[in-house]
Amino acid sequence: MIALSVAAALAVFILYTAVVGGATTQLSPSQLAGHTDHVSLVGAVVGPVTGDAHGAGLRFRVKDVSGPSKVLVPVVYHGSVPDLFKVGRHIVLTGKLHGATFVGDSGSLVTKCPSKYAPAKSSTSG
Repeated sequence: MIALSVAAALAVFILYTAVVGGATTQLSPSQLAGHTDHVSLVGAVVGPVTGDAHGAGLRFRVKDVSGPSKVLVPVVYHGSVPDLFKVGRHIVLTGKLHGATFVGDSGSLVTKCPSKYAPAKSSTSG
């Protein structure tokens, strides 16, 4: 009976953190202005990429993934860098806007491979 109560309490906690506690607003660079709270920045990396992620910080800019937006957000990031990180790659980075620069949380940089989300090529022979 005690084990069942513990399991039920754990299930409620997991559900709560998934629905309420784990919710972080995702914004593109063109939506970021004025948001000083903790958010996830979603965009495409624009070069040049400079600095050191374990030293003074990796520095790059992020733009909207799609659309005509010319907004470029400067980013400073400290922490591990995914192997697939490079200019042009789509990323998600959690952090806060400090002035005009987005400061990413250590370990929160995630890359997305655009080819994984592209429609499959049809194989037609002709």
